[in-house]
Amino acid sequence: MNFPCSQCGACCRHVNLSELTAYLDRGDGVCRHHDTTTHLCTIYDTRPEICHVDQFYKQHFQEKMAWHNFVELNLIACKQLYEMEQNKNR
Repeated sequence: MNFPCSQCGACCRHVNLSELTAYLDRGDGVCRHHDTTTHLCTIYDTRPEICHVDQFYKQHFQEKMAWHNFVELNLIACKQLYEMEQNKNR
């Protein structure tokens, strides 16, 4: 049960948009643990629970919705964040 992450880093570059991740903001909306060159997490092995999509699902959503629905909603959010970046860079 793994989330199909493309590792684009769009979610890491917009942590300011969610109350759940705002504390990770380095001041410009980007996660303080995000390497903007590699798009990887500098604390991947010890990243916060919210960043473990599958674990976050089990802890907070498993009783409320099916995994495939949770993945679908998250993929929609991923796409929106990515497209928002693309539009900003035009």
